[in-house]
Amino acid sequence: MQADIVVLPGDGIGPEVTAAAIAVLNTVGARYGHRFRFEQHLIGGAAIDATGTPLPAETLEAARSADAVLLGAVGGPKWSDPNAKVRPEQGLLAIRKALGLYANLRPVKPHAAALGASPIKPHLLQGVDIMVVRELTGGIYFGRKQRNGDSASDLCEYNADEIRRVVRRAASLARSRSGRLTSVDKANVLETSRLWRDVTTQVVRDEFPDVALEHQLVDSMAMHLIAKPRAYDVIVTENMFGDILTDEASMLAGSLGLLPSASLGEGTVGIYEPIHGSAPDIAGQGIANPYATILSAAMLLRHSLGLDAEAQCVELAVSNALDAGVLTADLADGRPSVGTRAATDAVIAQLQLPCQVMELRD
Repeated sequence: MQADIVVLPGDGIGPEVTAAAIAVLNTVGARYGHRFRFEQHLIGGAAIDATGTPLPAETLEAARSADAVLLGAVGGPKWSDPNAKVRPEQGLLAIRKALGLYANLRPVKPHAAALGASPIKPHLLQGVDIMVVRELTGGIYFGRKQRNGDSASDLCEYNADEIRRVVRRAASLARSRSGRLTSVDKANVLETSRLWRDVTTQVVRDEFPDVALEHQLVDSMAMHLIAKPRAYDVIVTENMFGDILTDEASMLAGSLGLLPSASLGEGTVGIYEPIHGSAPDIAGQGIANPYATILSAAMLLRHSLGLDAEAQCVELAVSNALDAGVLTADLADGRPSVGTRAATDAVIAQLQLPCQVMELRD
C-alpha cells in the first residue's frame, strides 16, 4: 500500500510526539511492505505566528487531499488569552468541521503497568475497556456566540441528522463489541438533550435492535465512570459532554499520555491525535510520553488505511514495551523512567519481532 499522510505537529510537545509516531509508521511500512509519504504543515499557535491564522489555506488543502492526518497538539501560554480573536484551538475546530469529521473515537483501556499512576483503586480498573464516541462538529462549541457588556450567551444547537449519524457510528461499534451502548445527555434540563435522547432511542430501536441501550445523565455518568467503569462499553454523547468525560476517563488509564483518538466522517480520511494537550512546560526536554500519539497512528492504520493487522501489531508493541517497564515520567510512579526517544525505540524494537495477532507477511 501507498498512502499520503499529512502531519500537523502543532505546538508544545506536538513536534516531538508526532516525530515518534512517524518513526513507528516508517517501521511498519518497511516491515510489511507499505510506503507512507509524509508532508508537514502548520496549525494552531505555530500557524498564527507564521501566517496570522490558526488554519492556513494550504494546510486545509493538503488535509483534504491526504489519505489521513496525524496531529500533535495546539495551544500554549503564548496564545492563551481567551479574549483574543485568533486562538490556536480555532484551527482544530475548523479543520474538523471542514473535513466533516463528526465522530471522535476515544478508547480507554488501562494497561496493567500504568495502574499505579492512576488515582483510582486498581481493582476498579482491571478489565476496563471503554470506547467513547463524541459528536464533534455540533453543539455549544459551534453555536452562535454573543457578548454584550456584562452578559454573554453561547447557543447549543443540534438537529436530528447530526445526532443520527454519530449514534449510528456508536451503535455499530457496540454491535461489534459487547452489544451495549450508553447514551449520555442532560435530558432533564436541556431541550437539545431531549432531542438527543429521542433520536438515539429511535435509531437504536429501528436499526440496531440487537444493541442494548441505556441512557445516563451527564452528572451521574461523571460519577459512575469513576465508581464502576467496568459497567460501560461504548458511550456516545454530544460535543462538550464528550470533551469533559474523556478527560475524566484519562484518570482510568493513569495518564493522558496513553489515550489516542480518531476523528472520522463518512469517508476514510480522518484526523488522528493524542487527547493530551501541548504540555508547554515540558516541550523540548525530550521527556514527553509518545505512546498516545503512537496509538493514534495505530488507529490511523486501522480506520483510514484499512490495515487492521498492522494496527494490532503497533498496539501490541506499545503494550509489550509497557510490560517491559519502559515507562515515561507520567507513568513511572516512583519507578525508573525514560524519555521520548527511548520509549519510541522500545516500540520500534518490539515491531521488529514476529507479530502473531493476525496473518501478516513477516
